[in-house]
Amino acid sequence: MTVQTAARPRLPGPVTAPGGMKSRERTRVSRWQIWVPLGLYLLFTLVPFYWMLVFAVRPRGSTSLLPWPITFDNFETVWNELGFAVFFRNSLMVGVASLVMTTVIALAGGYALARYDFRGKKAFMLGMLCTQFIPGAMMLIPLFEIFRTLGLVNSLWSLVIAETVFQLPLSLILISGFIRNVPVELEQAAWVDGCGRLRAFFAVVLPLLRPALVAVGSFAFIHSWNNFLFALMFVNEQEKFTVPVGLAYSLGEFSVDFGALAAGGVVAAVPVVLVFAVIQRYLVQGMSAGAVKG
Repeated sequence: MTVQTAARPRLPGPVTAPGGMKSRERTRVSRWQIWVPLGLYLLFTLVPFYWMLVFAVRPRGSTSLLPWPITFDNFETVWNELGFAVFFRNSLMVGVASLVMTTVIALAGGYALARYDFRGKKAFMLGMLCTQFIPGAMMLIPLFEIFRTLGLVNSLWSLVIAETVFQLPLSLILISGFIRNVPVELEQAAWVDGCGRLRAFFAVVLPLLRPALVAVGSFAFIHSWNNFLFALMFVNEQEKFTVPVGLAYSLGEFSVDFGALAAGGVVAAVPVVLVFAVIQRYLVQGMSAGAVKG
């Protein structure tokens, strides 16, 4: 009596691509294929900033590619003679006020959109989204008439209100998406422990929204800091100019002081760079928080 044994199945060998190269090896990329494009992009991005810094710190009349000897006369001229100390203060006030108003209103409205269902909610969200397609230049005349009626023309509050209005729709949508990712069971547990809705929000939900608040607040501050159009149209006194308008008015009619102009550009760029350097960790978390459903 003979016993027949089943043939052992053959294991498949490594899959090879045409030409005898394995598929895993085909996807391998050399380091120079990564670093060369990144290096070129970095060079293309940093060269304008380097030239601005060179013009700002090298002596007047010098044509050297290296800023030596280094001088800070251009910064002194910009800060004291051209009034950039006042412009910087005005931009800082507008930026901080826009940040606070945008964040507070977006937080309240975003919570309502995330936790309550009401008639017309989808239409409201669609309307908020559609406002992002309207250029700010189209709203200059209506906003000017409103501010003229309210007596806010030539006031920094007109800039704060205009910036808040244009930053609020996107901030509302972002904050509501972040709050949806916070499980409602956490709030319900706080309600069972005796907390009201407002206290539960501040104790449970708000600490989890730190990356979202940083992202929304940083966008509001940077946009208001860099905005030129509103500040040019709604303010006409030099004592109330912001940094972008001050840079524009530093251009002479027949000549341009490139050293002072570059120093003003450095002054305008430093706060934005510092903000990104401080909040970049929270900014990445806030931008990615809404991409994953809880």
